[in-house]
Amino acid sequence: MRRPSADLFAGGGDTGRMLAELDWTATPLGPVTDWPQSLRAAVRMVLSSRYPMLLLWGERYSQLYNDAYSALIGDKHPAALGEDVRVTLAEGWDVLAPLIQQAMATGVASWVPALRLLLERAGYREEAYFSVSHAPARDDEGHTVGVLTVCSEVTQQVIGERRLRLLRDLAVRGDGRTVDVDATSARLIDAIGAHPLDVPFAAIYLRDDAVLRRIAWVGGDPGDATVAGALPEATELTDPSTTARDWGLPAAAAGEPAEVSGVADRLPLPAGPWNEPVRTALALPLPAAAEAQPLGVLLVGVSPTRGLDEAYRSFYDLLAQQVAVALRNAQAYEDERRRAEALAELDRVKTGFFTNVSHEFRTPLTLMLGPLADALTDATAPLAPVQRERVETAWRNATRLLTLVNSLLTFSSLEAGRARSDARAVDLATLTAELAGVFRAAIERAGLTLEVDCPPLPRPVTVDPVNWERIVTNLLSNALKYTFIGRIRVGLEADDEEVRLSVTDSGIGIAEQELPNLFERFHRVQGALSRSHEGTGIGLALVHELARLEGGEVRVTSRVGVGSTFTVALPWSAAGHVSAAGAPSDGRGDVARAAAQEAATWLADPDGGVAEPDPAAAPAGDELTGARILVADDNSDMRAYLSRLLTGQGWRVRAVTDGQQALDTIHRDPPDLVLTDVMMPALDGFELVRRLRADPATRALPVLVLSARAGGEASVAGLSLGADDYVVKPFAAAELIARIRSAIRSSRASGAARSGAASTRVDGSAPSADATSADATSAAARPATVTTVAPEPTAVEPTVPTPAADPPGHPADTLTRSTVAEPPATGAGATAAPDEPAGDALDVSWTYPSAPTSAAELRRDVRLALGRLDVDPDVQEDLLLAASEAMNNAVEHAQRPSRPEVRVRLQLGDGLVRISVRDFGTWRDRRPAMDRGRGALLMNAYGDVRLLSTGEGTTVTIECRLA
Repeated sequence: MRRPSADLFAGGGDTGRMLAELDWTATPLGPVTDWPQSLRAAVRMVLSSRYPMLLLWGERYSQLYNDAYSALIGDKHPAALGEDVRVTLAEGWDVLAPLIQQAMATGVASWVPALRLLLERAGYREEAYFSVSHAPARDDEGHTVGVLTVCSEVTQQVIGERRLRLLRDLAVRGDGRTVDVDATSARLIDAIGAHPLDVPFAAIYLRDDAVLRRIAWVGGDPGDATVAGALPEATELTDPSTTARDWGLPAAAAGEPAEVSGVADRLPLPAGPWNEPVRTALALPLPAAAEAQPLGVLLVGVSPTRGLDEAYRSFYDLLAQQVAVALRNAQAYEDERRRAEALAELDRVKTGFFTNVSHEFRTPLTLMLGPLADALTDATAPLAPVQRERVETAWRNATRLLTLVNSLLTFSSLEAGRARSDARAVDLATLTAELAGVFRAAIERAGLTLEVDCPPLPRPVTVDPVNWERIVTNLLSNALKYTFIGRIRVGLEADDEEVRLSVTDSGIGIAEQELPNLFERFHRVQGALSRSHEGTGIGLALVHELARLEGGEVRVTSRVGVGSTFTVALPWSAAGHVSAAGAPSDGRGDVARAAAQEAATWLADPDGGVAEPDPAAAPAGDELTGARILVADDNSDMRAYLSRLLTGQGWRVRAVTDGQQALDTIHRDPPDLVLTDVMMPALDGFELVRRLRADPATRALPVLVLSARAGGEASVAGLSLGADDYVVKPFAAAELIARIRSAIRSSRASGAARSGAASTRVDGSAPSADATSADATSAAARPATVTTVAPEPTAVEPTVPTPAADPPGHPADTLTRSTVAEPPATGAGATAAPDEPAGDALDVSWTYPSAPTSAAELRRDVRLALGRLDVDPDVQEDLLLAASEAMNNAVEHAQRPSRPEVRVRLQLGDGLVRISVRDFGTWRDRRPAMDRGRGALLMNAYGDVRLLSTGEGTTVTIECRLA
């Protein structure tokens, strides 16, 4: 038969078994057999529940509880069974006593959702939280003799929410509203300081090269410097101090988190709900975005009333990451601010520079425009027609330069905030109609219709007439530039709120994605079809800024292929302000007239651009008389000037306005030479050269690039595409003519060499009549192309004999180029250098005058020689660049040459290409002014370079394998 106690505690699990085995006679409750029925019922209820429950019975508050409750009190179980709760929970009794006594005294139950309780259940004084209810427990007579406690631990929820609030506060404090790292650190440390239960103290250290500096800290009472005195302010990472090592700073700075013990000995700081001393700290690296080494270190104290478990460590890791992100954002913002300040300063300096330079331009421009205007209007000494045309060209372009200077000055003033509106009451309708009329001739010459609809306004408008003139002028110039058919309409209207100027065209339109950037300075729509590529890129930006200066705004609507409408709106509130005192400035309409004159230069020449040569001006006995030159430039003044210059040499000139017209003209009527600008609409000069070189019919056509784009990169780009020469504006007329003559002569000499080689076959047989006729027809129909001469045991006679020395009456400056085919001898007794390729594919030599123009001739000859061979185009262009530099070196370095010539030999065979360039002078260093600093670089980039210098001259050999 079972004992009564066993029956009572049956089903109570481990705790029930312990209750059954307990000697209850030694407790205030006495033997189980004497327990009242009410106590028995309460015990059965507690043991049968899986929810933590505690029964306190009697005056001594004897404890009876279940398995679930035993887990809450940790190390206090099982000693607490039958024990007085005031002894078991002595450390937290001051919190529990009021609740228990209230239930005993009033018989009313209570509930506390998150009761903070101090517990010593795991070897330390722990901060714990419980959701707990205390209800009265009654005996058989209904008297309250105990308390039934139902509870659950919510420590992790309470502390987790508290830590999340800290992380949220850090995100708010480090949201980028601060302007520097120090301010951000102060905000972050303030957020951490508001949560001392989780982080008793903290310090942020940032890396400054090899030094770790403390920039913010928190801990203790306000004004208490205990934490600051105990933590190092800075430490050298290469030689850290003992104090820094004790706090784990060097390790954390190297990326390794460090746990610091014995903190209480170095920093006596009370912390936690019950002012326990801090015993442990963590030194955590602050991760950088992409760098291997951390940004700095976060040093934090660990709460003395919480165990440093996995959850606590994870919280500190998140804390360090949050601080690091905020600091990185602050650093990025600070760096960006510095960059913005530097750019603003650079922009300010640039604006000041433009302003100063523009002011300096005005004096020489005044001294140019004044005498030019005097010469044009002088009735006592009128200019001859030719001289008048030249002076008018100079005056037009000096006026254009003045317009550019004034635009730069205006824009600089707007950028610097110094611009002012000299507003005065004007008849805006009349002023606008007059300004539009200035453009009528240019617009109608372009085949367009100008519509002006500017009815009188109800009242005068107060506006700066000069600024309004610039606005109208820029909008009309823009419309004419991008409109090819249809009309341009200028309208002015008003309502009760504003005055609106609209300029509408039927031009090419603007893509929607370009509209947001349209009024940015220097913005240009890439690839847009226009009448000219000229312009500064500030016209629409100037319109935008001037409209704002007058109190208005500018808007645009556009559809590709339909046209665009620009609208300048001036509110009456802005257009009606007080007008300026004083007389208006002179020069009304000057800006519009200058812009209209410039726009006229974009239009095609009425005579089709053909200029016949002047036989009387051509040099006597010149073999180049009648040569055909094609000029491509989008500036009409430049086309006219080049036409006058070249027809004066007895040459026939055709001028076109862009690269596409040039390409069509070349295919229709091949010229002897093409002179092209680079920056042109439709098809630019570089693309023109690329297409000519890609077409076998025009591959040998001489092309000279004429451009305002100076510098090594621009010239290399042009030459690498296959241009024969690159001339930078401004240029000397004599130099340009000399380069053109050299290129045409080189082309004709190469064509003669081709014809001579084609007339004699390698086997000695003569070509058939049909072949001769076909060759002649082909040569007449297209520019000369290359003919490769295969090497034979016997030498091939050169087209022009190579002189052994300067013949009498043949000075160096008139030395002509000779072409010599020099195959290596293969007959008896012949020897060859061991490193010399066989030359079984090509072996040809040329002799050139020692002059700067010879580089262009060399490029042409090499290109012709390699034209019909299977040589990679990239390899060919690399060789042309390297050979040009070698030729330039030979011309510029040769001192007192015994022969004023340079010999070049090109050999190709056995997968090897070699070019040798030999001069006949002693070596000298180039003057710095002549040294472009890229010759050796380009030659070595192509292949192996060898230089042999003797008393008779210098030979540069460039050699590279084809595969």
